[in-house]
Amino acid sequence: MNLDKLIQSAKKSSWGRTKLNFILQRFIPFNRPHGLKVVHIEDNQVKVKIPYWRINQNHLKGIHACCLATAAEYCSGFLLLHKLGMKNYRLIMESMEVSYKYQGKTEAFATFTIDEDDFNSNVLEPLKSQGVVYKKCTIEVHDINGNLLCIATTNWQIKTWKKVKTKVS
Repeated sequence: MNLDKLIQSAKKSSWGRTKLNFILQRFIPFNRPHGLKVVHIEDNQVKVKIPYWRINQNHLKGIHACCLATAAEYCSGFLLLHKLGMKNYRLIMESMEVSYKYQGKTEAFATFTIDEDDFNSNVLEPLKSQGVVYKKCTIEVHDINGNLLCIATTNWQIKTWKKVKTKVS
C-alpha cells in the first residue's frame, strides 16, 4: 500500500479519507478505541475528529484530557510525517504541554497547521545539514460550537534514519 497515494486520495474525496482512516487505525492501534479520524487534510493542515463517545469521556461526562492530548499529538505527528516522508525520517515526540481551557461536551476537532516557510527553514534545512531537528507544534482543539478546549504544544524530535541508533540487548 502506497501511503502517499492514499493521502492524495484523502485530500480529494470522502472515500479516500475513509480508506486512509481504515489504514491508520491498523498502523496506530492505540488510537483505534478513541475513534479518532482524519476529516480534513491539505499540504499544510490536518484536522482530526474526536467523537463524543462514552470511552472518550471523563467522570464529568466531558472529553477526557488525555483524549484531547492524543488527538493533538496525532494530527501534528501525522502532518509532519506526511510532509517529510516516513521512509526518510523517524519522528518521536520529545515532550508535550497542554493548556486546558474549556470542558468539551460535544464532538471536537484537533487542528494543526504548519507554515511552509517555517517548515522549510526550521525543519528541512537543519535536517539536511545536521540530520536531527526538534520542531515545536501548536495544535488547537475546538468543540463543534467553536469553544477552544485546549492548546497543545508538541515537541518532535526528527532524525534521518541514518542518525537513529538503537541498543541491541
